[in-house]
Amino acid sequence: MKSHPGLWISFIILILQLVCAIKVPQDPTIERDLYQPPTITKESEKNYIVDPRDNINIECEATGNPFPTFTWTRNGKFYNVAKDPKVSFRRRSGTLVIDIYGGGRPEDYEGEYQCFARNRHGTALSNKIVLQVSRSPLWPKENLDPVVVNEGASLILQCNPPPSLPPPVIFWMSSSMEPIAQNRRVSQGLNGDLYFSNVLREDAHTDYSCNARSHFTHTIQQKNAYTLKVLTTRGVPERIPTFLLPMGTSSTKLVLRDEDLLLECIASGVPTPEIMWYKKGGELPNQKLKFENFNKTLRISRVSEEDSGEYFCQASNRMGSIRHTITVRVKAAPFWLDKPKDLILAPGENGRLVCRANGNPKPTIQWMMNGEPILATEPNPNFEVAGDTIIFREVQSGNSAVFQCNASNAHGYLLANAFINILDVPSRVLGPRNQLIRVIEYNRTQLDCPFFGSPIPTLRWFKNGQGSNLDGGNYRVHENGTLEISVVRKEDQGKYTCVATNILGNAENTVRLEVKEPTRIIKGPEDQIAKRGTTVRLDCRVRSDPTLRLMVTWMKDDTQLHIGSRMSKEGDALTIFGVAERDQGAYTCVARTELDQDFAKAYLTIQDKPDPPMDLELTDLAERSVRLTWTPGDDNNSPITGFIIQFEENRYQPGTWHNLASVPGNVNSALLRLSPYVNYQFRVLALNDLGSSMPSPSSERYQTNGSPPEVNPGDIRGAGTRKDNMEITWTALNSTQAYGPNLRYIVKWRQRHTGEPWSNVTVWTNKHVVWNTPVYTPYEIRVQAENEFGRAPEPGTVIGYSGEDLPSQPKNFRFYDPNRELIILEWSPPEHPNGNLTGYSLRYQAFNGSRFARPVVEILSPNQTKYTLTRTDPISRYRFTLSARTQVGAGEVVTADTPLKQDEVPPTSVPPTSPVPVTDAPTEIPTVPPTTPSATTTVLTTTITARPTTTTVLTTTATESLATTVASILEIAPEHWDIKISPNSHWANITWVYNVQMGSEVMVEYIDSNNMSRILPVRGHAPTSIQLSDLVPGMTYRVRVYSQEHHSVTSPFVTFETNSAYTKNQVDIATQGWFIGLMCAVALLVLILLIVCFIKRSRGGKYPVREKKEVALGPDDQKDEDGSFDYSDEDNKPLQGSQTSIDGTIKQQESDDSLVDYGEGGEGQFNEDGSFIGQYTVKKDKDETEGNESSEATSPVNAIYSLA
Repeated sequence: MKSHPGLWISFIILILQLVCAIKVPQDPTIERDLYQPPTITKESEKNYIVDPRDNINIECEATGNPFPTFTWTRNGKFYNVAKDPKVSFRRRSGTLVIDIYGGGRPEDYEGEYQCFARNRHGTALSNKIVLQVSRSPLWPKENLDPVVVNEGASLILQCNPPPSLPPPVIFWMSSSMEPIAQNRRVSQGLNGDLYFSNVLREDAHTDYSCNARSHFTHTIQQKNAYTLKVLTTRGVPERIPTFLLPMGTSSTKLVLRDEDLLLECIASGVPTPEIMWYKKGGELPNQKLKFENFNKTLRISRVSEEDSGEYFCQASNRMGSIRHTITVRVKAAPFWLDKPKDLILAPGENGRLVCRANGNPKPTIQWMMNGEPILATEPNPNFEVAGDTIIFREVQSGNSAVFQCNASNAHGYLLANAFINILDVPSRVLGPRNQLIRVIEYNRTQLDCPFFGSPIPTLRWFKNGQGSNLDGGNYRVHENGTLEISVVRKEDQGKYTCVATNILGNAENTVRLEVKEPTRIIKGPEDQIAKRGTTVRLDCRVRSDPTLRLMVTWMKDDTQLHIGSRMSKEGDALTIFGVAERDQGAYTCVARTELDQDFAKAYLTIQDKPDPPMDLELTDLAERSVRLTWTPGDDNNSPITGFIIQFEENRYQPGTWHNLASVPGNVNSALLRLSPYVNYQFRVLALNDLGSSMPSPSSERYQTNGSPPEVNPGDIRGAGTRKDNMEITWTALNSTQAYGPNLRYIVKWRQRHTGEPWSNVTVWTNKHVVWNTPVYTPYEIRVQAENEFGRAPEPGTVIGYSGEDLPSQPKNFRFYDPNRELIILEWSPPEHPNGNLTGYSLRYQAFNGSRFARPVVEILSPNQTKYTLTRTDPISRYRFTLSARTQVGAGEVVTADTPLKQDEVPPTSVPPTSPVPVTDAPTEIPTVPPTTPSATTTVLTTTITARPTTTTVLTTTATESLATTVASILEIAPEHWDIKISPNSHWANITWVYNVQMGSEVMVEYIDSNNMSRILPVRGHAPTSIQLSDLVPGMTYRVRVYSQEHHSVTSPFVTFETNSAYTKNQVDIATQGWFIGLMCAVALLVLILLIVCFIKRSRGGKYPVREKKEVALGPDDQKDEDGSFDYSDEDNKPLQGSQTSIDGTIKQQESDDSLVDYGEGGEGQFNEDGSFIGQYTVKKDKDETEGNESSEATSPVNAIYSLA
């Protein structure tokens, strides 16, 4: 039976596939010692276009041992480089260098070049290189007639650039070098023409110019410009689309595999058609699809055979649609399926070279050896060509050669070089000798033993120089000689030896293996969420082999972390102080030795206030509302809980933002209710648990129309600031309530329950003062808002009150003591409160004879009309002063003393027959008219003055004689204030003398005419002075002095006026008539006083005094509004200008005996027999008549005394 040759060849190929070819290691010593056929490493591209201005380099680089020599062919013939002085080889290279700079003409060197690299072991070939010189010819001169077209018609402006190599870049511009605007209606085709789907009148220009830019020279050539004239018509008729490109209803397109497919459809029509693309029977390949030129061009990148098929473009407008079908055929130049590879064999071995390629149409395969075709008719005993495979059998040393495989079809060719190298080399072990390998326990490791030899040696491994070959189980030997240990344990430590053997010899090497403990992170960092500004600690605890050097580093987001000033590394842990947003990320602790490493990762999340919202937009615009939409910013890892919407208007409070609305954090729009006549601008703030974001950018402004106000002012109040006025105040409408320009208020008022007509006034502020009002009178008040668009609804009525005044004295003041421990006071409210009573001031002071306790002041509630006092002892008397208070101050006072008890010891002897009886019945405090000298009564008199000091005198009067002994006299020295003021224009000197106990600190209060009050503290004892500075010239001031510790101790207000800053027309005061008259009156008064003093002294201490009847003073005896009393000792009153002692008391003139200080230290005087010299008088107002006259007999002396 005769065997078939094809079956035999297939069997041989199958057997040869089991043969492993020899690979030469990349070792310099091996490569230097072994010979090798040439190999092409670098060459120019097949279609090589060069710039004519530069030198031409045709690349050809190759390797081989020995180093190859190079030759070239040009256009299929040997090219003698030595004959052309303009052409040379690059040093140690086959690259041709053509010297164009030296005068060579590049066009002379165009052609097809091929490089040959040779040594004694074979010849390698380059591809055939077609050299072409770039060309950019000038545009031919031509005269272009103006293009005239009707409006709405289609138009094509042709470019037709001259042929160039490579093709130029086409673009259209105007004469001013401005690009022609392109869109769906006007666009440039792939051929460079400019297409108008329909012409408009604005397309009429005189400078449509086509430009071509060269690839190498980058020069631009310009075609003569077109002039376009458009004939306008009254109306442009609409028409269905028609295709300008391509023509007809179908066309074909051929494209090569791996190239880009470009399909183009441009249509005309009115209105401008829209282009859509489809593929018949399938979907468009979206992964490599791209639409260009306003959807008119379809680009598919790197087409393949599956992209073949029918594509159609559809042009449509509202008049209709048309379709063009494009049949795409994909062909392929040859491409490699199995490119031949270099083959190294030992003598006597077998092998094969495979060259498989594909294409459309299928390429043909042609083999060459050393650049020469292999003829099938010439048999060779060492190899056989079988289609795309060459089979080698029992090769010998002389069979080394370079084989070329050429695969070609109608669309191109492929050329590959592959050599067969026959080597005869003894076994050699490569790499370092006696290498030490350290490995981590339980890891996989490889012990390398690179070797080489031809034939290929066999390799075996041994441990510690003994035992069998290591292979199998935990060990595996690879083809390259490497011994792999799958899991290294401590017992694997030791010395390993590899031995390489072939028929030409043996070679061996030794590797020492050490096993180390692994590096492990036993506690790594954990994921954390931290607030901005806090401190974060990331732990990292490591355990490693003690013989290895350990290094712990930190990484952030897989990059090395620089430990800055805000970070510290404590041990291996990382601490970050004051974390910020930039600190957020993945932190990795890396524990590294020279053998291994371990890492642990944690993510740090930083929470912060949210970023501000963005992209504010106003929609749904209405008269009283608008919808605001925004894009939330980053929540910075803390969910947004809400948004605050603010607005600003630029009429009333420009630049001031007000809260308008708030919405939950899961919405990004809000319908805002607006007020009329407001020019709104909005912004949004985002909220989360850490606070609010910065404000968003402001929105555009939105103006609402005006309307009359819908609300009236609120919080309307009427209250007096003085007793003769009423100040009406209210809360003004804000910018969102004004509703229009020129906002004003109509204020109306009238007395309540009088039925009188309303008074009204229009104001533009939020206050109006009504003057000349009766004291504390109720008023009905209305305030109505009004703007240019009208008035608000009728307002409601509010009750206000005019100013308050000091109240009158409390009525029915009485007291009784039910036992020796208690005193009960009762009274009735004042008849004329003159305001809203705020309370009562009760001052009481215990005294026994001439001894006085410290006064006590109680502030009682306005509803209280009864007070119970617990005595400190059963025999002391008490002096009570009671006054009612309003917001203005304390009013008139009523004063009373408790009666003298039987067991009270007076300062002088009193007959036992004249004690004051003690009674438990309530004691009335009557006001008694003056009594006659002949009356024989015992009366308890309460004297009321303007100061809170009471004089109670118990007197027995006999009709027989004026010299009746006074049974009991008690005098309480009055408060004395002597305030003197010396003003200037900007300052004033204030001095005062007082005889009351003020405490350690005295306060001076001065008030200007604008009711601006200032208080200055003064330390020290009387007499005292102070200078008031920074005063206003010509201003009126009121001054008083009071105690810081005892606020009830105060002087009356004294008024003065500062001098004007400039005084003109000053007149000598000494020449004025009024001044001369005043001086005469003062002299007469001094003379009268001297006479009175002389008469009193001449009486020798026994002189008639006025009967001290306990008669209450009338209201005309008031002096000051503070309710204080003024008592003076007429006899001992110092003359004007007299000096006081250091402690503030008046010097004694006749008697050494003196009274104990009264309260704050007033003085009185008795003569030697105990009779009372001084007497009480009440200071009158200068416009009041004399009252409470003496009960003594009328005499000239008493008349003069009264004048004094």
